[in-house]
Order: sequence, then C-alpha cells, then structure tokens
Amino acid sequence: MFRRVVRQSKFRHVFGQAVKNDQCYDDIRVSRVTWDSAFCAVNPKFVAIIVEASGGGAFLVLPLHKTGRIDKAYPTVCGHTGPVLDIDWCPHNDQVIASGSEDCTIMVWQIPENGLVTSMSEPVVVLEGHSKRVGIITWHPTARNILLSAGCDNMIMIWNVGTGEALITLEDMHPDVIYSACWNRSGSLICTACKDKKVRVIDPRKEEIIAEKDKAHEGARPMRAIFLSDGNVFTTGFSRMSERQLALWNPQNMEEPISVHEMDTSNGVLLPFYDPDTNVVYLCGKGDSSIRYFEITDEAPYVHYLNTFTTKEPQRGMGYMTKRGLDVNKCEIARFYKLHERKCEPIIMTVPRKSDLFQDDLYPDTAGPDPALEAEEWFEGKNGEPILISLKHGYIPGKNRDLKVVKKNILDNKPKMSKNTENTNPATKTNNFSSSLLSALLFILFLHVLHFLVKDIYICTRCSQMQSSFPDC
Repeated sequence: MFRRVVRQSKFRHVFGQAVKNDQCYDDIRVSRVTWDSAFCAVNPKFVAIIVEASGGGAFLVLPLHKTGRIDKAYPTVCGHTGPVLDIDWCPHNDQVIASGSEDCTIMVWQIPENGLVTSMSEPVVVLEGHSKRVGIITWHPTARNILLSAGCDNMIMIWNVGTGEALITLEDMHPDVIYSACWNRSGSLICTACKDKKVRVIDPRKEEIIAEKDKAHEGARPMRAIFLSDGNVFTTGFSRMSERQLALWNPQNMEEPISVHEMDTSNGVLLPFYDPDTNVVYLCGKGDSSIRYFEITDEAPYVHYLNTFTTKEPQRGMGYMTKRGLDVNKCEIARFYKLHERKCEPIIMTVPRKSDLFQDDLYPDTAGPDPALEAEEWFEGKNGEPILISLKHGYIPGKNRDLKVVKKNILDNKPKMSKNTENTNPATKTNNFSSSLLSALLFILFLHVLHFLVKDIYICTRCSQMQSSFPDC
C-alpha cells in the first residue's frame, strides 16, 4: 500500500480577505489608458493611483488612513502633459515617487509628509532623454537615487536622480517594445522581456547581455520577467495556443526551463508580485477577478500552486505593499490594493496561526529603507546586498531626508551664497542690534530738541512768515 504524502508548507492555508467598504478608497476615476502596468504603487505611508485627467496626466497620492469617499476636488500630482503610464515609490524614501508618461519624460516628486494639500505640478527633477513614451520605471533596490526607465523607443536608460543625468543608455539590445524590466536582489543585473519573444539578462554597467532565451513563451501576447532572490528568473506569458503560462529559468543555462506550468485560456496579462522573504509569487491578471499564488522551492516541480483568491469584480490594476507596511500581529504576509473602475480595495493575505506571539518563520529579516550604496559607488562598480531589518516590534519609520538634486553646470563655477548664510555669526548679530538701538535713541533725542526750539513759533497763513507770537497781520 502506498500512501500519498502531502507536501509540507507553512503557506498551504494562506487565505485572502477583502476589507470592509468603509476601509476602501471610493469614488476614484482610475485611468483608462491602454497600457499593461499596475496603475498603483503603495508604501507604508501612501497609496498612489493613476487617474483620469483632462489635458494631461495625473495621479492621486493618498495617506493610507484616508479611506472612504475621496472628494473630486482632492489634489493630484499633475505635472505631465500626457497620460501617466507607470509610477514607482522610492524604496529608500517613502515620500519620493517617480512617474513615467506618454509625454516622453520621467518626473520625480517629493510628497509632503502629511500628504498633498494643494495639487502639485512642479517636480523635484525632470528626466528627459526618451524619444517615445516612457512605460516602465523602477528604482534600484540597494543604491540611493538610481532609477531605470524603459520607453517605446526600445531604449533602457539608468539615471542618477541626484544629478538629473542619464549615466547608462542601452540602445541596441532590444529591437522591439520592452514589456518589463526588473533588477535582481543586489541590483547588479536586470532582466527584460521584449516583444521579440526574448528574455534577456543584462549587466547594465558593462552594457552586455549575459544570457538570453528566444521564444521563452511562444504566444504573441505580452510577457513579464522578474528576478527571484536565488538568481533564477520567473516569467509569465502565453503559449502558441494562447494559454497563459508561467516558467522558471536558470540564467546559467536558459536552453530549457526548470519548470513550465500552463494555467488557463484567459487573455489578461499576468502581473507577477514576488515576496523574497517567503518565496511566494502572486499572479494578478489584468481583467481577472482572482489572485493566484505559488510557492517556489528547491524540490520538483519547483513551482507549487498554493491557492486562488477570487472576488466578483475584475481588477483594472494592482498595488503591492512592501513587507515593512504589513501588520505582523495579525500574521499578514501580503497586502494588495485592487483597482476597480471607481474604487481601490485593499486585500489582506493571512496565514492562520493560533498564537499571538511574533512568528519568526513568517517574518525573517526583510529589506529596510536604508540604501547599501550611494549612486556614485554603484556606477563605479560596487555591489551591495539589501540592509535587513527585523519586524519583531513592527516597522517604525525614521525621518526621510529631502531629495536634493545638484545639476552639474560647467558654465557656473562660482559658489552661490544662500540667503540663509547672511548674518549668521552671533557676534555680527549683536553688533547690528547695538547700532540699531543707538540710532533709535539719537533720533528720539533729536525730536525732543526740535520740539523745544519750535514750540512757540507760529506761521502766518497770509504772509507765510514765522512769528514768535500769534500773527496779527
């Protein structure tokens, strides 16, 4: 007699639950632009949603606690002249967000600590270099102020946001539209999926392709490719028969996939969201009404189906909260922000546990907000793993420093004196105060003397002569 052994996993019983209506964000006009991005970005402070805007592009930035009905006059971030296609929060500063648009520009914004009070149309910096619309933007995971952008001009550009310069431009690697771009865990490599059906692994600083796979998915619909924490590449796409597929690849040998799974025949593009701490991948299809999740392990078949969370309404987009923003006391391992046509609905993924104590196995140390490298160090060739933090006592946000852009200008070498640097010496301030006080006292004395001299002098209104007594002319 053979007995079937069920695979042991602490995530087998993960279940999803939508929050109550009063905890949703209502009356939001989600963008209708035809572009396969998530339309939503979330961090522990804010949720940002791309919305419909007349005469340009805009997105909402809401503090997480501002649930309920959102007023139509609520301020937006509205500096783009074309529709916004993609947004991404900086992993090292919870108040900095980047946006890419059809107007061929990338803009970087600094949101006030308590959210927007008036609409914001002046970005901290505008990054110009693409000749066609910019559909993909993603921040470097471990180096400060490095941003990757990909446009419909088939170019990838890597920017130093601190100086506003494009330091790396990858022009001739992609002959067609780039569907996705993703950094690896240390930020030393990127993987891309392209309309030519190739998945590429690229070293951006050497500007060379490390590995590539032709026809990773044979279907004509868009693919997605992401790096996993062990260096493998996870892809979603379509088969020749238009069935949705997911596959796992080893960049050292991309001739054959480690694993391939066929799912269903829906035509929505699968957006993968990956949790490197638990090795769980969540797949959200645009136009679907479900979230499927899989665990990736070292045992065959390597990609293990866990469960499906299903709702009635289809999703227009999806935001994924970083680990720092989750409630560890409720064993919450993921939180999604599902976009409906007029609403944003948080969905909480929970592992059922009886104990109220901190669950170490669910919450290993995770990537914190501190960068491991400065931008200049990364461009010089250094690599750094994420700086990890513990979530045992919950995440306590520190003070974010302002994003400062120092643009280089060879014509302007003179140091500019700031207004605040004038008269900052205490001795100077004391001398100025003493001289002002002396001047005031002398002026008062002068008035007293003048009054004493002229108190008995009168001016005749007829002859305009001064008289010592009342004039009788």
